[in-house]
Amino acid sequence: MAHLQTTLEDLKQIIAECASGKMRAQEKLYRMFASKMFAVCLRYSRDNSEAEDNLQEGFIKVFSSIKNFRHEGSFEGWVRRIMVNVSLEKFRKQQTMYPVEDVSIYENQQYADEIMDDISAQELLGLIRELPPRYRMVFNLYVIEGMSHDEISREMKITVGTSKSNLARARDILKTKVKALYGEGEKSNNSA
Repeated sequence: MAHLQTTLEDLKQIIAECASGKMRAQEKLYRMFASKMFAVCLRYSRDNSEAEDNLQEGFIKVFSSIKNFRHEGSFEGWVRRIMVNVSLEKFRKQQTMYPVEDVSIYENQQYADEIMDDISAQELLGLIRELPPRYRMVFNLYVIEGMSHDEISREMKITVGTSKSNLARARDILKTKVKALYGEGEKSNNSA
């Protein structure tokens, strides 16, 4: 009976064959990870076309540096990191980041999480994609990838303060969009 899932040993074999330049192994690896990695690229792209470009460029980098993968940690995580880095490189080339001088207006703001209970993941992803590019990038890196503001500042070549203010602004925009989507007073009117 054939296994539907690839075992760790199978994956190691596919990786070794990819490192040797075998096209069939590269095709197999691409099919294994393309849909998940497309979703990653989509979060950092303006549209599907840009996400597809980032995916292709990302896999080119995966295949050119796969011999450096040391089998320490998750291979999927390693591929994901490459996809995020490719997307960040493209973003840095396309965007000019404008530093925000007064971060203090954002530092102590509190955000209500209960409003997020009413929104589906798909709706939230749609709203995130509508954010201005610099806010979307910082939001994704901080919230989805779990990076610190120090890491984001290094990756995006911005200051820590700019990272913090962009995150705060992204959250503020999302909060406003969610309230507009669901109507701010709906919850309190229904419970009366």
